[in-house]
Amino acid sequence: MSFWVLLAVLGAAFLHALWNALIKLGTSKIGAMVILSVAEIPIGLVIAASRPLPAAEVWPWVIAAGCTHFFYKTFLTFAYDRGDLSRVYPIARGAAPMIVALVGAALLSDAITTMQYAGIGLLAAGIALMARGVFTDGESRKLLPFALGSAVATAAYTLIDGLGARVSGDAVAYVAWVFVVDGLIFTLGMTALRGRSVYPSSPKAWAMGSFASLASYGAYAISIWAMTIAPIAVVAALRETSILFAVLIGWLWFGERMTRDKALAAVMIVAGVITTRL
Repeated sequence: MSFWVLLAVLGAAFLHALWNALIKLGTSKIGAMVILSVAEIPIGLVIAASRPLPAAEVWPWVIAAGCTHFFYKTFLTFAYDRGDLSRVYPIARGAAPMIVALVGAALLSDAITTMQYAGIGLLAAGIALMARGVFTDGESRKLLPFALGSAVATAAYTLIDGLGARVSGDAVAYVAWVFVVDGLIFTLGMTALRGRSVYPSSPKAWAMGSFASLASYGAYAISIWAMTIAPIAVVAALRETSILFAVLIGWLWFGERMTRDKALAAVMIVAGVITTRL
């Protein structure tokens, strides 16, 4: 992985933490996620219009990614209804690199060195320490199954997207069509489950959700592009530095409490990122 790819993935990590913070900021987490999903459709169509139509063998990957994203978004919003950004985000994102690494080693051809696996392990340990406040600080344990469900979905769509982009040969077009399908599936699915009341009426909510969608596209597109030129497990691990950004946003923007464990976990996360580069 080159230095510039590393910087690009770190930028994607910040954008991912940012759009999650915007979703958490909304009074209705499901409503904010619906707005984000609605905005994904025109964003994806505009970008897709500038690229050749994907080949037939790409569409099953696009549809699979869209379905997986539905579960990811649903679990994530339910978890945010029950916990803080600095707790839900580490748990939701933390287990995914371990799952990706194990599946990648067993089923994919990516070559991951012992040092890179050590970095992924150190990163996972930092994430686990970041999330332990669920048990020690009296927070709702009801967030755990939803956050863990989101982690499983994250691992699934990480593998699907990495392979789908390689099959496509055009990461930009692939991401654009995933955005369209993802936006349609989540919007229609939530409308069927919750009715028209799921749509917020506030113009501010729509502006914030649309901006979150742009940040989500930037984070997603950069990550998928990186997976076409670097090992999927390493990109997935580096992307989890978004946890560090999320903790800082939670502390500085939301006024969430910064404890010694959070600070130590942040250092471990940074150390894990450095180790994956060795």
